[in-house]
Amino acid sequence: MAEPEEKWDKFSLDLPPNHGWKARPGYKIFVADRGAVRFDFPEGWVVVPGKDAIALHDRPPPDDDVVLKVSVMRLPPVKGGWGQLPLELLVREATRNDSRGATGGEAVTNLRRGDLELAWTELHFIDPNEKRPALSRCCLARARNIQPLITMDFWESDREKFSPAWDEVLRTLQVGVPLGDPRRGDVMN
Repeated sequence: MAEPEEKWDKFSLDLPPNHGWKARPGYKIFVADRGAVRFDFPEGWVVVPGKDAIALHDRPPPDDDVVLKVSVMRLPPVKGGWGQLPLELLVREATRNDSRGATGGEAVTNLRRGDLELAWTELHFIDPNEKRPALSRCCLARARNIQPLITMDFWESDREKFSPAWDEVLRTLQVGVPLGDPRRGDVMN
């Protein structure tokens, strides 16, 4: 398994019988930075911390077929709020000059749930090592002055296999919902 680029502390907590954490069958719950970001991901996936993002792979690299990465940005308060800078614009700008020569990204999906807003798009590229068609999905979300970037890269031939995982990440995504005692569980759902 790939070694993390930085030292990370991993710890496990024993949960009481009625802890409150709930995920659909076949999924586990990912929480970063005490609730800055929370979503569900497939239970067999491997978590690999990196220097500026945490990666979730379907199998230990280099034998993986998909990688989902998440990083968290904390935004300073601004007069009038961050909604003045639409996420759709940021997603288009972030994917415009993809270093892999990717195409696509014209269609951006925008979603809003309460104070959570998110925008995402899909790019197509040829993997330089494998010389195979691949897809990259890029999502920016924002709530409570927290803005995660979530990306997912996978083979184009695996679209039907991995699209449900992406859909579940976005369906369950919560941003800026602080956790008190993590042993109590996800009291928001």
